[in-house]
Amino acid sequence: MTLRLTSDAALAAAWIVALVSSLAVLFIGEVLGQTPCILCWFQRAFMFPLAVVLGFGLWWQDGLAGRYGIALSLAGGAIALWHLGLFWGLLPARIQPCTAAGPSCTDEGQIVLGVPIPLLSLLAFALIASLSAASLKEFTE
Repeated sequence: MTLRLTSDAALAAAWIVALVSSLAVLFIGEVLGQTPCILCWFQRAFMFPLAVVLGFGLWWQDGLAGRYGIALSLAGGAIALWHLGLFWGLLPARIQPCTAAGPSCTDEGQIVLGVPIPLLSLLAFALIASLSAASLKEFTE
């Protein structure tokens, strides 16, 4: 017995991941009071529209809405990967976009529940991209 994910279920799951991720970063910023760094702002710029676009795609039953989910997720995932490289010290500090006056991309404030925020972001973008691609499968076959 194989379990198949329908395109609607995949799109709904991608929307739920985007919505939960968007609400989580709002909670971290507004309730916990953690100021986002520049790279976090750029990741938000790709995550917030995902919740809206995928939600409308579900509402309007647009089977091809996953295309936009893939594009936004890949762009946001690239920024999250760069942020993670800075956090782990894999990228040189001279290209670090954070200023001395603002929040840091590499300090301990970037850890939530023992997991770095950039890693959580990268995983969310990867999951949304995968689910968005799965939502298109019925339309490409």
